[in-house]
Amino acid sequence: DNGDAVVVVVSAMGKTTDHLVSLASEVTQNPSKREMDMLLSTGEQVSISLLAMALHELQINAISFTGSQVEVKTDGNFSNAKIESISTEKIIKHLETNHVVIVAGFQGVDDDLNITTLGRGGSDTSAVALAAVLKADMCEIYTDVDGVYTADPRIISNPRKLHQISYDEMLELARLGAGVLHSRSVEFAKKYGIQLHVRSSFEDKPGTIVMSKEDLMEKFVVSGITSKMDEAKVTIRDIPDKPGVAAQIFNVLGEHKIYVNMIVQT
Repeated sequence: DNGDAVVVVVSAMGKTTDHLVSLASEVTQNPSKREMDMLLSTGEQVSISLLAMALHELQINAISFTGSQVEVKTDGNFSNAKIESISTEKIIKHLETNHVVIVAGFQGVDDDLNITTLGRGGSDTSAVALAAVLKADMCEIYTDVDGVYTADPRIISNPRKLHQISYDEMLELARLGAGVLHSRSVEFAKKYGIQLHVRSSFEDKPGTIVMSKEDLMEKFVVSGITSKMDEAKVTIRDIPDKPGVAAQIFNVLGEHKIYVNMIVQT
């Protein structure tokens, strides 16, 4: 209504992904990652088509696309792929004819046209990546909370909602347990200077804007407190005290796509 072009990125509905995972477990306890990506990508396909139908009922022009249809190119790391490029040609063509363009989040294709998924927080990452290539004014992330809080409302009573937070602070919170945004999407936003607006799916009111530190109106000494329940601690003993040993260890971890949050040397 305001004359803005709108691109919507959606994830799978409710517990769809959990249901698909359980279907796979009924067939095998060790499914291949390629076939899991093929299976899990169907959840978003259901969402995009139903949303397009719902908008048609409201007399709004809308069209849905899978990740492969808008050429979201990724590497071949199944279940945790990284976006390498996105074609904007098809999206812009339909925006120019006043369509709301609906894109399946969480998915793309590799060079061999295999369907890949982006892992945890993949739909947020898809949205920010699209906002970057389309040079969008803002990327709004609609979720089950109405913004970023100083602590997890499910654990701490009466935390305070932040109206603004910097990319770096949001990255720290996301990496250390804050579930509202995945760190990969924040890294994308920081790299391309995309402001994120974290808002509630259920209430039409302002949320939290994630932006560069220079643009912040409010300054805080401490932005928030998080906790993490899924960290594994690994201790490696008797490492030779000579240059290059640490690089050997972390190169092997990197080759196996194992991410290290914290390193303590004693």
